[in-house]
Amino acid sequence: MTGSERTEAHGPAVPTVSATLEAIGAGAYVVDEQGFITAVNARAEALLGRPAEELLGHDAHDLLHRGPHGQQLPRTQCAMRQAFHAGRPAQVDQDYFARADGSVLPISWMIAPYRAGDHQSATLVVFHVPEHPQDTVPRPGPASQRLSELQRLALLAETTTQLTSTLDVDEALRRLVALLAPRLADWVIIDLITERDEVWRTVAVHAEGDVLVRHEDLQGPMPPIPEESLMPLSRALRGVASTLAGPKTYQGTPDSGIAVEQARLFDATGMHSAAIAPIRSSRAVLGALTVGRAETPTAFAPVDLPLIEDIARRAGLALDNARLYQRQRKVAETMQNHLLPQMPRLTGLEMTVRYLPAPDASHVGGDWYDAFPLSDASTALVIGDVVGHDLEAAAGMAQVRNMLRAYAWSQHEPPSRIVERLDEAIQHITDVTMATTIFGRVEAAHDGHWQLSWTNAGHPPPLLISKDGLTRYLTEGHGILLGTQVTLRRPDATALLPPGSTLVLYTDGLIEEPGQSLDTGLNRLRQHAAALAHRPLPSFTDQLLGRVRPAGNDDDVALLALRVPEH
Repeated sequence: MTGSERTEAHGPAVPTVSATLEAIGAGAYVVDEQGFITAVNARAEALLGRPAEELLGHDAHDLLHRGPHGQQLPRTQCAMRQAFHAGRPAQVDQDYFARADGSVLPISWMIAPYRAGDHQSATLVVFHVPEHPQDTVPRPGPASQRLSELQRLALLAETTTQLTSTLDVDEALRRLVALLAPRLADWVIIDLITERDEVWRTVAVHAEGDVLVRHEDLQGPMPPIPEESLMPLSRALRGVASTLAGPKTYQGTPDSGIAVEQARLFDATGMHSAAIAPIRSSRAVLGALTVGRAETPTAFAPVDLPLIEDIARRAGLALDNARLYQRQRKVAETMQNHLLPQMPRLTGLEMTVRYLPAPDASHVGGDWYDAFPLSDASTALVIGDVVGHDLEAAAGMAQVRNMLRAYAWSQHEPPSRIVERLDEAIQHITDVTMATTIFGRVEAAHDGHWQLSWTNAGHPPPLLISKDGLTRYLTEGHGILLGTQVTLRRPDATALLPPGSTLVLYTDGLIEEPGQSLDTGLNRLRQHAAALAHRPLPSFTDQLLGRVRPAGNDDDVALLALRVPEH
């Protein structure tokens, strides 16, 4: 592992933690909840004289923290350790780290905790060698309103880490506000330009102590952006420049509707000083960030603008990323809705279908269900899963589904032979690498029974539930999955579906859970299906999904339920 290869984030749209650390112009590392180092930048390696391999996985306090003469520092005397356990930001102007050669390195440091995932936290440590080391070691205290250079670096690093670890616009805005207030400002105002080129005041938040209060009366649609206005917000929304502003800025005759709204904003908030910067991505201006001070007496100065511009720029990149993701998700949802077929009405049978997209992927996947009449008056039932959770998987699913429909309609052959033809075709005329499916035929038998004939290509087995709650997995007819390029004869199987019984076809997202065996998921499905057997089929299906699908599931789920009437 090199200095540029540390910790990988999830998905191509989210930068790695290591990339964030390398952007910091000082030594930086990240520790987990136990204080062990999980990521480090090249600058820290150079300052400490240690390669990443000697840092990662070690307790940061035991490895690095020392007294001024190189002696081991008790944890109770370590200011950084105390702030770390309290979960609060802190800084010290002079402290000491141990270098690999045994020498002691005088440092200044700043730490900031942040949320690394849904249930995990981490702490960022930024340090550098001060130009004029002091004889005393100040303890952490509340930061002054004028941030030191170390605090600025830490804030920028925290901004990047926090904003790039989410692909939700609202969550990104919430995190941005929490980073700025009350640390830098009493008020945070965010105006965003919508895809229809309308301006919307999306955020107006006031820091009342440690509590952030949203003022919805100050939010809402804004007048259009004037092309010639020289007023600060108008210039920022055009991407021209960042500017300082105050109540007097908007006391004259307004040159636009936005100027009127800004005068109202200053009057309503009591801000005496504000800094306004464009929020832009590499492609377009997305809006403007306003940070304002009302209770804090110190006014913003020109020296503050570069920091606010940098924060706004990082926010723009994160918001653009999130918008692109949400746009792709919307396209994916539309595509998925068009790809999943309308179910036919079945004479003498009841059927329901459900599809739940993957919550943490691109909101579309390769799972599908299908049912359609065949030329011999039987009905085809299909459940399947093309490997992947993206638009390519959905497109591949559509190809496989349509080819299976064509073979099933035109070839009067057993299900196994139909799937053999499908397997051979997808290897030559599609980009699908691997897929699983169950293809079956259902037709009336005798005495109210129906008969299911099927073959299974590597898919989780169907579940049959009697009206009395007896369950049986249909494990017969099981063969290898599609796309292996292994030529084997596929088996067929048949089973009677008695009156009042329910057949459930499903994809693996319903039963698979990280850290749990497949048998655990199958047993959970069996247990809840039996308990719900008396419910009407739509309720049975919805309740089954709600109870069985794992809470941490990151896969899509397709489900088809078929019920034979009792009479």
